[in-house]
Amino acid sequence: MDISVVIPLYNEDESIGELFGWIKRVMEAHGFSYEVIFVNDGSTDRSWQVIEQLHAAEPDIVHGIKFRRNYGKSPALYCGFEQARGNVVITMDADLQDSPDEIPALYRMITDEGYDLVSGYKQKRKDPLSKTIPTKLFNATARLVSGIHNLHDFNCGLKAYRSDVVKHIEVYGEMHRYIPYLAKNAGFDKIGEKAVHHQARKFGKSKFMGLNRFVNGYLDLLSLWFLDSFGLKPMHVFGFIGTIMFMVGLLSALLVGANKLYALHAGQPYTLVTDSPYFYLALTTMILGTQLFVAGFLGELISRNSSLRNNYQIEKEI
Repeated sequence: MDISVVIPLYNEDESIGELFGWIKRVMEAHGFSYEVIFVNDGSTDRSWQVIEQLHAAEPDIVHGIKFRRNYGKSPALYCGFEQARGNVVITMDADLQDSPDEIPALYRMITDEGYDLVSGYKQKRKDPLSKTIPTKLFNATARLVSGIHNLHDFNCGLKAYRSDVVKHIEVYGEMHRYIPYLAKNAGFDKIGEKAVHHQARKFGKSKFMGLNRFVNGYLDLLSLWFLDSFGLKPMHVFGFIGTIMFMVGLLSALLVGANKLYALHAGQPYTLVTDSPYFYLALTTMILGTQLFVAGFLGELISRNSSLRNNYQIEKEI
């Protein structure tokens, strides 16, 4: 199979049918063998009924995954990637803002130009300034932290992947924003970008607005950076910092004690060690250093990959 199109969605019943018709026209015009996987992320409207109707009409092409509740875009992509069978996997949003006309060019960039991943770049966004300005700041930070300097839009829903990429990355939590970073960490470093057309939303309103979207984005980026740098070797960071703090505390305590011994030897007035505030600061530093060291040791013993991490309740598959 040439292409798998994975479409996560939440309450997009008005646009699903039109989107599939558009995808079908593009695929047939270019002679692609393909499948479309709709992942219904706990929608409360008629989205699943529309998907079932499309599947009944095109059972070999349209497939669906229905979550029992709303988990988020990352879990939807994760489950869609598991089911995808195409040599190239295309992801897009279901709101008709991503154009299926971009699919052939994205496909050629993967198959002919050898890219592992190609991310869309919405140069002329049809979103309000309240969304575009924070997005620019977010992408600038993501480029700095990830080291992927040629991407302008990490979070664009329209992306193309070599099949190996989606089978070897784990998209969990809200990490869909950083799939290029995840791919790079997995060894797929030929990452490209294509300017794509961004259309105004035709139905409903965006499901991804709000300040928490951007706050959580930065927290996820920090988490991903830490896991990439120290996730497999937590002792290197916690143990190092803990050892430094313990040694500073120990030397400080020894200095306080040596100062008293010198005063005794020289016959000068002195105070008890326990009367010095520096002794308690040194003691606190030693305790904190020990705790950090133990945290690093425990981190080495505990695997960060829970067996239930990607255990999502799927109500139905077609």
